[in-house]
Amino acid sequence: MALETSPAAPAPVRQIALAISQWVGRLGAVWVEGQMTQVNRRPGVGTVFMTMRDSAADISVPVTCARTLFDSLNPPLVEGASVVIHAKPDYYANRGSLSLVAREIRMVGLGELLARLERRRQLLAAEGLFAAELKKPLPFLPRRVGLITAPRSAAERDVVENARRRWPGVAFETAYAAMQGTRAATEVIDALSRLDRDPRVDVIVIARGGGSVEDLLPFSDEALVRAVSGTRTPVVSAIGHEPDTPLLDLAADVRASTPTDAAKHLVPDMVEELKGVTWARDRLRTVIRQLVDREAQALADLRARPALADPRSLLDARSVEVTDLRDRGRRAFDHVLARAADEVRHQQARARALSPLATLERGYAVVQRESGEVVTSVGDVAEGLGLNIRVADGRIAATTTHVEENHG
Repeated sequence: MALETSPAAPAPVRQIALAISQWVGRLGAVWVEGQMTQVNRRPGVGTVFMTMRDSAADISVPVTCARTLFDSLNPPLVEGASVVIHAKPDYYANRGSLSLVAREIRMVGLGELLARLERRRQLLAAEGLFAAELKKPLPFLPRRVGLITAPRSAAERDVVENARRRWPGVAFETAYAAMQGTRAATEVIDALSRLDRDPRVDVIVIARGGGSVEDLLPFSDEALVRAVSGTRTPVVSAIGHEPDTPLLDLAADVRASTPTDAAKHLVPDMVEELKGVTWARDRLRTVIRQLVDREAQALADLRARPALADPRSLLDARSVEVTDLRDRGRRAFDHVLARAADEVRHQQARARALSPLATLERGYAVVQRESGEVVTSVGDVAEGLGLNIRVADGRIAATTTHVEENHG
């Protein structure tokens, strides 16, 4: 029932807000189709705030849902997904804002397709096909690059021209395949197998320009993902543009955002490498020059020392020392010999002083009987007894004629 109002009896804002809330509440729960353009998950808040836009008209409406409902979606709801929601309109009188409170969210159309791809991604990831430890490193300078692309495509031109601009000598082995449609996945797998068996090919690039999700669907094919994961040769994925993320990007060893970006991963930039070589050569020359200069200065310092400037100076000093030591040795030896000679003469004098011969030289004599016995008393001889008298310079033979005893 319409409110009765007039200029003289206007209704207050609260009454109008409450009336609008009641009218909106009578609509009940409805199913709404649209596209999610904004998703806002505030930390610590149990409500998720979103914006749902009409796919044909420039009309949008706020949508809220419980965080538990949002977190239970598989795959997760992302911006741009087409959905159908079961929601109840709600008018928030305090702010005068209208929103839809979602009770159920379903993916439809492209959203449903993305949901299937997300489930496939989760299954393949659980098998470990996207594991980082399985990624093979790219060669620094491949002998030959295998290229899988559509005939006369812009992607082929971007990869080849940009790679040769970076490294003119790079060689390509191109295997053409359909890059769109039902035959695309099968032909790409065949081309991949053929290039992987070629021993000349060091790296393989799968390149295609941008397109819709449906156009890029063959590059999320499970058989293709498994084939790429099982190759011996490193694979570079260059499918679509930066926002495009087919499952091939996850299985490949390197993901390039565009075919042009793939060329940067394939070969080094010759100009930059030449600059690096030049810098390294100049740096090496500088280091060697500094080393030679330092060693030359050290050699000059050594040569400036007196010992090397005039090596004979050391010999002259040592020669003087040797001469002094020799003279000291001679003097010490002469002194020792002189002392020894004096000691010998002294001992000789003592020996002579103790010698009986010295006593005899002073006029004494030794008298012996003919039998050799020394006569020490007059009682040892008798008259007529033969005697030997020993003097300093010889012997005298004598006969006793008279014996006289000394009485006192």
